[in-house]
Amino acid sequence: MPQVTLPYNPISRFYRERFQAKVYKISVAVAETCPNREGLRGMQTCNFCDQWGSAAYERNLQKTLRAQIEEVRETLRTKRGAEKFLVYFQAYTTTFSHRQSLQDLFTTALSYSDVVGFVIGTRPDCISQSFLETCHEFSQRTFVAVELGVQSFNDEVLLWMRRGHNRERSLQAVARMAKACPQVNLGVHLIFGAPGETDDDAIASARTINGLAAVQNVKLHHLHVLKNTPLAEDFARGEFVPLEREAYFQRCRLFLQHLRANIAVHRLAAFSPRADELLAPLWTGFKMQTYQDMLDHMRDRQAFQGQYV
Repeated sequence: MPQVTLPYNPISRFYRERFQAKVYKISVAVAETCPNREGLRGMQTCNFCDQWGSAAYERNLQKTLRAQIEEVRETLRTKRGAEKFLVYFQAYTTTFSHRQSLQDLFTTALSYSDVVGFVIGTRPDCISQSFLETCHEFSQRTFVAVELGVQSFNDEVLLWMRRGHNRERSLQAVARMAKACPQVNLGVHLIFGAPGETDDDAIASARTINGLAAVQNVKLHHLHVLKNTPLAEDFARGEFVPLEREAYFQRCRLFLQHLRANIAVHRLAAFSPRADELLAPLWTGFKMQTYQDMLDHMRDRQAFQGQYV
């Protein structure tokens, strides 16, 4: 079967070249909080974040790390024939933990022979010296990736999101990671769709990332509304209107057209697996249809990643 050419550089291509196999992520939840939820430095919970944090489930937070790994691992083996895995410490802020705790978690993840590395989701303002040293230590013997929840390079948007960090803090975090952990695979998350944001802002974000040699991948999301979040209150009052699907596709396309072609892309849009919590936009609940339509949007316009770089 001929290989289908995609209009962007998927992270799966990087994984296959790196590990000579299709690699599956095992998402685990081990952190129970983050700086915003703790109210550190007067911070508030991010306006889009629900009670469980990024893709966390209450039932996972109640299980041991080993139980989470083994359950998902077996499912992926049975249903998809998976052979190699990356353990993804995704929910909340894993790095908001003590060094010994992090070392124990990472050691446990690597104790499985078919786990070829791990991925850590964190924030630009949670990059401690001990975390950098731990990442450097483990990156000497296995694959380590860090995904920074930058979300935006626009300070007004970050303030509205109640992120608790600004653009400069994100740039500093990238620089610190690059200097202290040069072997760590570094990525950033971005969210499009904040009030007042424009297509030009998306293009500017791409150009900012192009200038950060340490950044090797990005993950894209559109801003969507979940129940029991501050954003849900804004939505109910009519103070926030999510992007229509085509408007998001256009913003995402323009970002990719201005993004270096060698930067891998994790995903093109957000997906809400908990349908009972999703308020808007409803297309957020249709993962594969949204993905296919986004590809069609780019192909119809003969658009591709790196086109204008």
